[in-house]
Amino acid sequence: MGSRVLHISKYYYPFSGGTEQIARDVVLALKEVPGCEQLIFAFDHGSPKESKDSRDSVDGVDVIRCKCFAKLSSQSISTTYGRRLKEAIDSFKPDAVILHYPNPFAAHYLLKLLKKHPEIKLVTYWHLDIVKQKFLKLFFNGQNRKLIERSSKIIATSPNYVEGSPWLSSVPDKCVVVPNCIDENRLVIDDEVRQKAEELKAEYAGKTVCLGVGRHVEYKGFKYLIEASKLLGDDFVIGITGKGPLTDELKAQAAGDDKFKFLGLVSDVELRARLMTCDIFCFPSVTKNEAFGLALAEGMYFGHPAVTFTIEGSGVNYVSINGVTGIECPNGDSKAYAEALKTLASDTELREKYGEAARARVIENFTFEIFKKNIIELMAGL
Repeated sequence: MGSRVLHISKYYYPFSGGTEQIARDVVLALKEVPGCEQLIFAFDHGSPKESKDSRDSVDGVDVIRCKCFAKLSSQSISTTYGRRLKEAIDSFKPDAVILHYPNPFAAHYLLKLLKKHPEIKLVTYWHLDIVKQKFLKLFFNGQNRKLIERSSKIIATSPNYVEGSPWLSSVPDKCVVVPNCIDENRLVIDDEVRQKAEELKAEYAGKTVCLGVGRHVEYKGFKYLIEASKLLGDDFVIGITGKGPLTDELKAQAAGDDKFKFLGLVSDVELRARLMTCDIFCFPSVTKNEAFGLALAEGMYFGHPAVTFTIEGSGVNYVSINGVTGIECPNGDSKAYAEALKTLASDTELREKYGEAARARVIENFTFEIFKKNIIELMAGL
């Protein structure tokens, strides 16, 4: 493995996002390799009016952040990015670069700079295909081809995504599956969590408690969970955390269904207590925008069966296995989803069997120790 690794992420901690957390996990994994030096390059995550060029340190690793003056289709735009990236490569002299994709603006400059540095190994961390922005998807097809050609290795988060992506499936020999990992430290059960859990048990005594966690956006599929809830009896209670652009629309859809609860943004203590006390974990995502499902893995870690939809090419159905850790339903079929919830609610033995298998699957595949081993082996083999 190269002794100097440059990480290129869209944003970086303290920005909170799935890709950014994975980027940090990679850095923390490689910190344990003796002699490995690291540098992180990202956009500043402040608003365009507040954004600025800066350099700071996270977990003892330097982070260069570039001023963002505008955003186009969720892509940050910076006038200083190309120059500062060149300076970083020239001064840091990386042996390897890990690019977290999608990040087309960064990829544009990186590919140009790497032409002058054929000795630098490129690892592209392919989090998901660009599927929503149809124009950008077409515009960057050429860039994707160049990225794939230049990459020594491409990291995918599940074998399902390799098979389902038109890009990754074209180069299976370059792809290495490194599943995402949960943060076990964030999920510790302490006295405060236990106390809150006891309160929730008392509040929902005699009910089958179902929980969904996630931002209220289209691909999370909460509208299908609401439809399923309306087909269930009053012996159920279904809660979803979070908020988002669809919150008001979802509340209007759920009006009159008293069993459906909008929990809002909850504290870490309350989240752990709800994960601890629910009976079934609901993960109704419906598109490949849900590339993996860390929240799903967290729910399974607490020993609960999961109910999911079939999403072609997504890692969701790799994280939870139909008939082993939960029940998988035809995509968008609210009636089938309701029937799955009824099946699990009425069969304690099945619920416990799936729940035990769910926890075991997470511990065996989706912890930081497993992630660290996978990343270190990958980088050592470049």
